[in-house]
Amino acid sequence: MTVPRQDESDAGPAWWVLVGPTASGKSAVALELAARHPVEIVSVDSMQVYVGMDIGTAKPAPEERASVPHHMVDVLDPGQPCNVARFCAMAAEAAAGIVARGGRPLVVGGSPLYLKGLLWGLMDAPGRSPALRRRLTRECERLGPGPLHERLAMLDPQTAEQIHPNDVQRLVRALEVCELTGEPLSGRGGQFAGKPVVRHVMVGLRRPREELYRRIDRRVERMMERGLLREVAALRERLGPQSRQALGYKELVAHLEGGVTLAEAVELIKRRTRRYAKHQLTWFRHFPQVRWVDARAGTEPRDLAETCLGLFPGPA
Repeated sequence: MTVPRQDESDAGPAWWVLVGPTASGKSAVALELAARHPVEIVSVDSMQVYVGMDIGTAKPAPEERASVPHHMVDVLDPGQPCNVARFCAMAAEAAAGIVARGGRPLVVGGSPLYLKGLLWGLMDAPGRSPALRRRLTRECERLGPGPLHERLAMLDPQTAEQIHPNDVQRLVRALEVCELTGEPLSGRGGQFAGKPVVRHVMVGLRRPREELYRRIDRRVERMMERGLLREVAALRERLGPQSRQALGYKELVAHLEGGVTLAEAVELIKRRTRRYAKHQLTWFRHFPQVRWVDARAGTEPRDLAETCLGLFPGPA
């Protein structure tokens, strides 16, 4: 049974959804789209929800957020958890408000799990066990996520294949379901409903792999130049188990705690971000009916936005 979050009728405009891997240029294209059409942006980024995590999450600048309404940015303290169900409920409420004001939601997503939950809906699942989750989380903090992922691979290989080894939140939840129910999450029909719960049209940005990797490396270098290390140092005591796993923050916390040199931390951020981009693309390829736009080096965001506009539906 799908957890209801939104009216599934055809009332209101189809949502525009812009996806792509990290550093593909989604944010710049989204701003160009907003300059041409009355949309409000709903960010689907699992870490941009946290206040103060600005540089490392490539959060839109204050002036950019002032030019067009952004939702699901700076809505939680870094110490608070944000699971898929909570995020989707908040994002669906924000999108419903946009439609009520006569606008159109422009959903800009880089977190595939949250995006699928928002668009497809979530299946009913067993409740949570705080004691079990604390035990699994402490085990992950002590041993790292690798052993938990290996355990999940034995209990539920299908789900383990879909979860990145560093995705602690999903690892803990999948193991929690296994222990509470005695059956794998995949055996319950999966985490998502079988069809979309909102009308939407999805356009994806993609770039040649080598160019994307160069953009990722350069973006990490710019983040460091802008003061990412200072940001992480200032936030370190406020980070919770989930926010602490964010790319850039995890590696720099390890550096600040004496685990790696700064140069090693930066290289880890680049490597893990490239790996995450590959993971994102794998997810997006399984989304049905994505209309892909090929972006090349030197292509301006305004030109990409014009191409996207030709793929998104009109006012009706």
